[in-house]
Amino acid sequence: MGKLTVGIFAGFLAVTALSGAALAKDNPMVGGAPMYANKNIIENAVNSKDHTTLVAAVKAAGLVETLQGKGPFTVFAPTNEAFAALPKGTVETLLKPENKATLTKVLTCHVVAADAMSATIKKMIKDDGGSHKVKTVGGCVLTVSEKGGKISIKDEKGNVAHVTIGDVKQSNGVIHVIDKVLLPK
Repeated sequence: MGKLTVGIFAGFLAVTALSGAALAKDNPMVGGAPMYANKNIIENAVNSKDHTTLVAAVKAAGLVETLQGKGPFTVFAPTNEAFAALPKGTVETLLKPENKATLTKVLTCHVVAADAMSATIKKMIKDDGGSHKVKTVGGCVLTVSEKGGKISIKDEKGNVAHVTIGDVKQSNGVIHVIDKVLLPK
């Protein structure tokens, strides 16, 4: 290869590497899959290996179409590990057709009808003196707080979930990955 060819090739590699870095920043990885800001919540969630239980639950509850809608939605998305931490048999029981109403209530307690990025949530917490109440689509009232730059969400039963990956932008809102399942009263 001539010097010009090597130079062009090196330039191409540098641009490609920079593009890859931008892609990684703009499309964070969740559950081993990139989350694309131009795809909706469902289109992205189905690719996350950490959210297969959540996706199965959303399908069983008949919420796929809703979460593919215009939004905006903020979804606090529990991981498979969070679902597995529930008492033995809970997930299986919730997924039964006769428990669809209960499953829907649990899932909609993870959804807020707004596009709330972490900075917005932190500002609400600060403005309210350390914690902020948030009403969900399912009618649950969650209490969000911050400690050491990390956002925590307390459900109506006193369970506390922590945001492990925040600000995963979607075309119809945002996902914040959490480490516990939030439960209604």
